[in-house]
Amino acid sequence: MNEENQTTQPENQNDGATLMGGPAPEPSTEGTNQAVDGQQSTATQDQQAAESASTEGKPAEVVVPEKYEFTAPEGKEFDPSVIESFSEAAKKANLSQESAQELLDMMAPKLAERQVQQFETIKSEWAAQAKADKEFGGEKISENLGVAKRALEQFGSPELHMLLEESGIGNHPEVIRFFYRTGKAISEDGYVGGTKSGGGVKDPSKVLYPDMA
Repeated sequence: MNEENQTTQPENQNDGATLMGGPAPEPSTEGTNQAVDGQQSTATQDQQAAESASTEGKPAEVVVPEKYEFTAPEGKEFDPSVIESFSEAAKKANLSQESAQELLDMMAPKLAERQVQQFETIKSEWAAQAKADKEFGGEKISENLGVAKRALEQFGSPELHMLLEESGIGNHPEVIRFFYRTGKAISEDGYVGGTKSGGGVKDPSKVLYPDMA
């Protein structure tokens, strides 16, 4: 009896251990998976943040127009030759329409000043040419200008007076020549104040344009 008891006792102990404890638990991987997922999520966020920062740091693509369309300040006009040269330079510099217009606006006062200086030079040249003109210039320039002015006063409207004065074209030799010849035609024909000496009203168009009579 004692031997049997001693032999079966370890088996009972093993069975009891198995029944009480059950199968040995396997190691849990839940915490490991969560850690891996967390690392992957963090890496993805870092990558997205890096891509976003890279995109934000890049300058916007510049659109260079095929042809620039510039707007001059109110009441002003740009010299076409100046605008053509400026457009070529702006295109070579890869300037957008907005950037080119902004730069031109900054230059506009100097451009306007330069244009005024150029036109003053042109008017002076016209005046010098008129004084040297073989038909009405020379020593009798003052007298002949008086003839031209009488024609202007006789037939010119206030608007024409203003145009000649503001544009400076009144200095042009051909403009002076026209009024000088008209003034001479008036004097030779005796046309004064809308009447012809000897009576009757003479058509001004026949004085100004005798070939059309």
